[in-house]
Amino acid sequence: MATPFHPSDLKKSAKNITMRFVSISWRDLAISFGPIVLLAIVAIWLAIWFIHPAPPKTITMTTGPEHSNFWNTAEKYKKILARNGIQLNIVTSEGSLDNLKKISDPTSGIDVAFVQGGVAGDLPIDKLVSLGSVSYVPVSVFYRGKERMDRLSELSGKRVAIGVQGSGSRVLALTLLKANGIEAGGKAELLDIGGDEAAQALTDGKIDAAFLMGDSASPPTMGKLLRTPGIRLLDFAQASAYARRFSYLTELKIPKGVFDLGKNIPSRDIRLIAPTAELIARDDLHPALSDLLIEAAKEVHSGANVLQNADEFPAPLAHEFHISDDAARYYKSGKSFFYRTLPFWLASLVDRTLVVLLPIILLLIPGFKLVPLLYGWRIKSRIYRWYGILIALERAAVTDTDTPEQQAELLKRLDHIEEAVNRMKMPLAFADQFYVLREHIGFVRMRLLNRS
Repeated sequence: MATPFHPSDLKKSAKNITMRFVSISWRDLAISFGPIVLLAIVAIWLAIWFIHPAPPKTITMTTGPEHSNFWNTAEKYKKILARNGIQLNIVTSEGSLDNLKKISDPTSGIDVAFVQGGVAGDLPIDKLVSLGSVSYVPVSVFYRGKERMDRLSELSGKRVAIGVQGSGSRVLALTLLKANGIEAGGKAELLDIGGDEAAQALTDGKIDAAFLMGDSASPPTMGKLLRTPGIRLLDFAQASAYARRFSYLTELKIPKGVFDLGKNIPSRDIRLIAPTAELIARDDLHPALSDLLIEAAKEVHSGANVLQNADEFPAPLAHEFHISDDAARYYKSGKSFFYRTLPFWLASLVDRTLVVLLPIILLLIPGFKLVPLLYGWRIKSRIYRWYGILIALERAAVTDTDTPEQQAELLKRLDHIEEAVNRMKMPLAFADQFYVLREHIGFVRMRLLNRS
């Protein structure tokens, strides 16, 4: 016999209603945002890991002897970089070869160096890149004699100054002489002197020829030697062949009269060969500093002179060192928008900030679409969980209510379900589903009470 239904039993379904409706559940919203926030944090971490940090305020450059051409050039770079708050420390050296040895050593602290082409040899240069060539370094061979010479092989058996130890001049001179069958210990006497000392020794007749490059082959020095009776400048008849044999060499032509139009010095065009001086950096140089150094090179080296046309340098001429990706990008498209329009420090900050923000933006755009779905699913899952418990209780009512005690136990369990549901915190947007759940609880209660 079923327990008769009494209206007072329905009052149970309305007791202990402590339900709180809120406009939004911040806890559920926070949990819904959790995966998006986690992905954003991972994206930021990866961005910071892969991008360069802020550019350092100090870089170190090795040049050459104090007051040499490279040293004077570095002093100009120093003033230009200082405009952007970058301090350039200058380290003197014996010359290009010494510069290359220093920058090849990762423990030397050298970031940038001027290096003449043709001096790499067997040195480890895999961690070095070129920011571009900045000037020609002509190979000027002056000699004493009445007869004109146009080939290096004619120096066999003579006293020849090839440059000081550690200089690029010496390395290149030995390479070119060897290609002509002249080596140390042979017929020619190769002397490790260079610069003004070599020029003076040639003037005084103490040597027969001298290789002068870089500082020692400056236009004033060349003009002075060409005016000296009995001293001539070797005209490289095989200049084209040298340029083909050695990729770092370029064929140049000195026009007649370029040093003295009135006296027509030189009296005829002279062919020379020349490597280029390159701005070499370690491959981990900050991209912003790479741009600044090339900007400085443009300001210092872009003018016209006896050996080059205006805007011929700096140039991305790949020889022994490959052009860095940052330098290649700069030569192709120039500085980025921010570095063109903002102060250097601010442009660097904005540039790095955008790199960090970009992955966040890319995640948040789909994230804003996904969060409402996750939020709704979380709220509904709370309601659906009680539906699962309610269905299990209703199934038990069909099979386990043979006695009044069993029916009372099920009603007690239903009371617990209703009390728990009534204590839920529910956003107003889901109030309709809450009340539907309560109706279904009432429906199950009526079935329990009216079961016969």
